[in-house]
Amino acid sequence: MPQFRPLMAAATLIVLGAGPLMAQPAPTDAPPPPAQMGHHAMKHAAPFAKLTVTGTGQATTQPDMATVTLGVSTRAATAAEAMAQNAEQQAKVIETLKAEGIEARDIQTSGLNLSPVMDYSDQGQPPKLTGYGAQNSVTVRVRDIAGLGAVLDRLVASGANEISGIAFSREDMAEAEDQARTEAVADARRRAEVMAEAAGMRLGRLLSLSDVQIGGGPRPMMAMRAEAAGSADTPIEAGELAVSANVTAVFAMHPADAPEGGEPPAPEGEATPGEAPAN
Repeated sequence: MPQFRPLMAAATLIVLGAGPLMAQPAPTDAPPPPAQMGHHAMKHAAPFAKLTVTGTGQATTQPDMATVTLGVSTRAATAAEAMAQNAEQQAKVIETLKAEGIEARDIQTSGLNLSPVMDYSDQGQPPKLTGYGAQNSVTVRVRDIAGLGAVLDRLVASGANEISGIAFSREDMAEAEDQARTEAVADARRRAEVMAEAAGMRLGRLLSLSDVQIGGGPRPMMAMRAEAAGSADTPIEAGELAVSANVTAVFAMHPADAPEGGEPPAPEGEATPGEAPAN
């Protein structure tokens, strides 16, 4: 019996040492609890319709600059003589412009022409060459509209015998353009509200807004005139300039009984309801 005691003691130690291992629970294959879903995944934006409208705005401003095209036309027996006379007369016109305070940057040659002058009065006969005509025109910006009439009179006196037109403008149109765009956006919202109410819907948030470019630039509100008046200065009426702006706006539109605030912005990378996702 004494010989078995060491063996029994060793077996007892093995059993006691294995106890903690046997007490541990067996691993399970159950999946971890699902993570909580985000706010956007739990809450879906209510579907809505879209309303696209255009808005128009207009602003007026006073012109501060006039552009005049004027020139000299001469006729002579030969081409060289016609050009020489024209050059001499046009030089006087340009000198007068500079004497009136017109800067060189505001004077630009806009046309130069030399052509034969033919006589077609003899019926059945070939036309006859009677001389040559030369035309030289310049486009001038006059920044003092109040003195424009007096300037034109002095130019005619110095030799200018052609005035083909006057156009009024403003050097800086930014303020008037901004005012026109502001009115265009307000007009677009007003139209959208009227249309939504007429359709029995409620106007939602603005989805997109774009500026529509209009060609032609500012236009005069009234007809301009430049008339001779004897010894008095030529009267010039500058009137006003009108600037127009157009915008296109897209609004969300909900049923009238839909709860307020049911249109949260779409999460980043997620399409707005009713729109295809971006590629």
